[in-house]
Amino acid sequence: MEERADRGPRVVLDSWYEEERIMVPSNPSLIVDLRSDTVTKPTPEMRRAMAEAEVGDDVFMEDPTVARLEALAAERLGKEAALFVTSGTQGNQVSLMAHTQRGDEIILDENCHIFNYEVAALAVLSAVQARGLRGRRGILDPAEVRDAIRPPNIHHPKDSLICLESTHNRGGGSIYPIETLREIRRIAMEHGLAVHLDGARLFNACVASGVAASEVAAQADSVTFCLSKGLGAPVGSVVVGSHAFIDKARRARKMLGGGMRQAGVIAAAGIVALETMVD
Repeated sequence: MEERADRGPRVVLDSWYEEERIMVPSNPSLIVDLRSDTVTKPTPEMRRAMAEAEVGDDVFMEDPTVARLEALAAERLGKEAALFVTSGTQGNQVSLMAHTQRGDEIILDENCHIFNYEVAALAVLSAVQARGLRGRRGILDPAEVRDAIRPPNIHHPKDSLICLESTHNRGGGSIYPIETLREIRRIAMEHGLAVHLDGARLFNACVASGVAASEVAAQADSVTFCLSKGLGAPVGSVVVGSHAFIDKARRARKMLGGGMRQAGVIAAAGIVALETMVD
């Protein structure tokens, strides 16, 4: 601990552990824990569904509960297929791996989750270069996205993907206006780029904006959303997209050790989340 003449001691954090430790409530009897929506707990209905879930081997695509969750998620977001993954980070990273090739460049907001909170996985796993733009509370300006797309040149990386985040964590929960999403989608299609939406809290954004999840998802080639956080499930996220995209993402998930066996036990809570926790 360092002493400061003006304001007294300043705590110096030596590790992520210390940072997490100081976030623990000093009073365990607190009625409401507002640190994060990641501290939500499964409902009694979720616990019952988990205990009674019909299961199989999901690596062999034989778990009926996982299959039901994936079909429900794909239908809800208007996509062809879906993939159950362990976390939002894993969902984002298998999406990057499926959309890009080594040496590509991806365009994103400089404060987004993929760039700041996923341990440089975009560089380590996909070997892509990030081109960070400064959005307004995380919301990218379509004109700046257009200007960031590089023309073909042997000296430049190939731009292949635009990553968006809504709601935007470091933007204070900001939400992409649907017209902005449509314009970025149009620009991406014009230049042959894919769009991935990190929608960890997608359904919060949809409730707040009044725009259907399927309409938001239509503006992206792939979408990740969390079953935990505001939806209350204990674990897991879902990635949605085309059949071809999900086939690639499934292989990437296996590569990352995300191939789960009797995963219906946890997928069951996700089904309850989508059926009961979404307006």
